[in-house]
This record gives sequence, C-alpha cells and structure tokens, in this order.
Amino acid sequence: MQSREFESALSIPTLSEEQQELFRLIEDTREHVFVTGRAGTGKSTLLQHFAWNTSKQIAVCAPTGVAALNVEGQTIHSLFKLPIGLIADTQIDQSDATRRILNAIDTLVIDEVSMVNADLMDGMDRALRQARGRRSEPFGGVQVVMFGDPYQLAPVPPRGDEARYIEDHYRSFWFFDAKVWAGSVENAESGLLDLGRHGAHLHVRELVQIHRQSDDGFKAMLNAVRYGRVTADIAEKLNTAGARPAPEPAPGETPVITLATRNDIVNSINRRHLAALPGREQTAKAEVNGDFGRGESAFPADSELKLKVGAQVMFLRNDVSQQGDPPRWVNGTIGTVQRILGDSVRVEIDGESVDVEPAVWERFRYAYNPGTKTLTRDVVAEFTQFPLRLAWAVTIHKSQGKTYDRAVIDLGSGAFAPGQTYVALSRLTSLDGLHLSRPLRPSDIRVDPDVTRFMKAAWEARNAAAGAEIPAKQG
Repeated sequence: MQSREFESALSIPTLSEEQQELFRLIEDTREHVFVTGRAGTGKSTLLQHFAWNTSKQIAVCAPTGVAALNVEGQTIHSLFKLPIGLIADTQIDQSDATRRILNAIDTLVIDEVSMVNADLMDGMDRALRQARGRRSEPFGGVQVVMFGDPYQLAPVPPRGDEARYIEDHYRSFWFFDAKVWAGSVENAESGLLDLGRHGAHLHVRELVQIHRQSDDGFKAMLNAVRYGRVTADIAEKLNTAGARPAPEPAPGETPVITLATRNDIVNSINRRHLAALPGREQTAKAEVNGDFGRGESAFPADSELKLKVGAQVMFLRNDVSQQGDPPRWVNGTIGTVQRILGDSVRVEIDGESVDVEPAVWERFRYAYNPGTKTLTRDVVAEFTQFPLRLAWAVTIHKSQGKTYDRAVIDLGSGAFAPGQTYVALSRLTSLDGLHLSRPLRPSDIRVDPDVTRFMKAAWEARNAAAGAEIPAKQG
C-alpha cells in the first residue's frame, strides 16, 4: 500500500533534524527500528510523516482498537488473524487471503508497541515467517518499525496460567524480551542491540528534542520522574508548585481539567458538574455501521454523548475541515458548549466560537489486490459522533498524547501503574500549570525495572558506538 493514496486534510508538520535523520534510516534501509522518546518529542509526527511519504508498501497496526484508529491502521490481532490470549506454541492457522496480505508487506509499522507483550511479538514473527515461507529470517524478511515509550504505557500483565507460562519462557512480558529479539547483547561497533545469533538486530533511537515544554527546569524535573530519580529537592519543587488551588475561571474561561487515575473518579466529577448546570440535558447517539468491535471500549467516543449548554468538553480529534489555518482545534483542545442543535454543537474556544459537526471514524482492514500486487486499505466500519467528550475530568490514560496549559492531577490513593505519574505531569506545558490534589509521594514515582534494564542497554550500545560516555541519569 502506498500511503500517499490516503492523503489527510491536515498539513504535515515539518520534521526536525533528528526526525528527518530517523525518517531516512527507516525509509532508506531495511533495518528494524524502535523509535522512542519522552512525551512531546514528536513520535506521532514522525510516524504520520513516514506513513504519508514512504515509497514502501506498509501496514500500520497497533495493539488496541482506539490506538489503531488514531494511526488509521488495523489492530494487530485483526491484521494477523491471531487468537486472543496467549499464542505460545499453538498452531497459527492462516487463510490464503491472510498469507497474501502478509506477503505484500515491505514494512510493518507498530504504534504503541510498549503495550505489546513478548508473546504477541513472537506471534507476529512466526506468522510472517510462516506466511512468507522464510522461516529462518526474523519476521520473514519484513522490516519492522515500532513507535512507543515504555516509560509511559505498559502491556496488560498476564494472570494465572498465562503469567506462569511467561515466567517460564521469557525474561519479562515486555515486547523487547520476545524471543525474536533474544540475547540483548550490546554490539558497540554497530550501535545496535545485537539480539541473539538467530534473532533480529534492533536499532533503538530516542528522540530527545521536546516540543511540548520550553522551560529547561521543568524538563529536568520530568526527566527525573520518567527515570525514577526524583530527589528530595525536585519533589519539594513539584509539591510546592502544585500546592496552589486551581483558580476559579473568569467569565468566558474554562475550568481547569482534572487528570485522575480511575474511571469512576472521572465519571463522578463529570456527572456532578453536568448536573449542576441549568438547562436541559441533550443526548447525541452515535451511528455505528459495520463491524466496529464490541463494547464501549472499542469506540473512539461516547456512544451516547450527554451535553448541556455550559458543559466543558474536550475535542477527540484534530480539525480536518480546512476552515482554519492553523486548525481551529486539535486533539485535546478544551472548550465550552454554547449552543446545541440537531446537527451541530457550537463550542467556545479561547473566546472564539466554532460550529462542530459529527465526525466519522473509519475502521480499516488491509486486503491484497492481485491485479496490482499491492495492499489496499478498505473501510469495514464507521463510527459517527460529535468529536467531543465531557472534560471537567479525564483519566490519565486517556490524556495520553494531549497537551494542557493547566491541570489538576488527582492520584487518589496512589499511582497504580509504572509511568502513570510521568504521563500526568508531562501533559503540562509548564510548572505554572500544575495543581496537585495532594502532595506527590515516593510511591507515586514508579518505573518498571525491566524498562530501566532495556533502555540502559540501548543507551550503552548507542553511546559506545558514538564513543561517548553514558549519561549519569540513564539507568
């Protein structure tokens, strides 16, 4: 599939020098590459640029339905027709159609790869080797390019027998401990992770230029949280800055959004604020056509969106109407509902009014065209709804990729997942916008030791190749 066939209405941001260098590595070679980096370094921008500009036949996939929608790709399980749950050594059944699709891929792009477990990574490797009849080559000769940040998102931990299988067969359940990358032996001459005699070589490249924050002091604090190296001085600065109560909004301003750890906290805050508004509550019901997955979790927006005039809302996707340059809103923009009509919602954003119409999210599926011998990307389902969500509060997980000038961070009884506190703090553009519902505790700063191990090995390989010393704060 040539991605330029599916042009977006959005303008493509200009790549930075480090992004352009990575693009050339991916485009001009057959090397396997893992693109990582701190929040706000432009991983998504690079992925989109590659998808829209590559000359290769690519397939884009992601571990979850919502993540796949965000990159206009397909879920891993759907693309590879892999069984749900542990794959292990079970037989992988492949239809002729699946084999044709997997044979046509030059480059496989995986977004949010940190959520992919080791067993699933090996399942993709086996499926490609089997379909392409090249069982001695990692991924059957397909180039694999992965995007994600293991310091932010982790795979769902296995349970029961699955957990025991992972413990017996893998060093950890993270994607980088899959057998296809087996060995983790640093190769100082090449700067690669030389991952086993029969394994694949992986280039680990970390984008370092942060585009979200400009204050070096705040960047340093976020790095300390990211790597789990928060000193007493840094903790005091964060807690002192966050101890301020969120300001009451002035007329025309939106209240400060709350980022919370749990859905029930978020839903309670949003319901309470919506009920407190005068006027009639109105409900917009989504239209779903085709196989869009089961349950609310598969949908990119609420199937029933309840609104009132005065409601604080967040946009769930970029403005693609081409009515504004720059766009009138982007994914994560906060606004206030001014008027509700049947086919549009008027929202005020920073003093400007915009009319928002329902958006269509398309679920894609790859298919093989024997006539052109290329991959095509077919629309198999559509979800139509206003691209809005109540936004007095949002979960930290769903704030992923968003940017806020101000936010209240509510960690409740404590961060329950590694990287959760880092994700929340790194949504902010500056320390001035931080408001904490309670002081940060040492237990809130959690980093998975397997991530530290892997990233430390990657840094050692890269810096040894460049003849540089390893930064003291890396692992």
